[in-house]
Amino acid sequence: QVQLVESGGGLVQAGGSLRLSCAASGRTFSSYAIGWFRQAPGKEREFVSAISWSGGITKYADSVKGRFAISRDNAKNTVFLRMNSLKPEDTAVYYCAAAQGLTTMTPLESDYWGQGTQVTVSS
Repeated sequence: QVQLVESGGGLVQAGGSLRLSCAASGRTFSSYAIGWFRQAPGKEREFVSAISWSGGITKYADSVKGRFAISRDNAKNTVFLRMNSLKPEDTAVYYCAAAQGLTTMTPLESDYWGQGTQVTVSS
């Protein structure tokens, strides 16, 4: 069992930065791939970024490549998402998820979810 809690969201102007954190509890955290998804009002939940259990492999949606960076600290059971050059279209609730591997890091196949943190980017 893994419990996930997101933090770090907020209101920021376009061009600004935020760092989201996903804190996990559970002894098996380090064996899971962790991902970030987001959901804007009226839209489906979409993949943002993910990191393998070791941290050696990362993936990004095309819309955030070059602007967002994911990292993890297994000793602290935490995954981070650094978001730079934020745009109004990045506004959404951001969720972290745990999955058995990067191939199952999808909205339907992920095993555990956090409650989400709101990110609002003003123009």
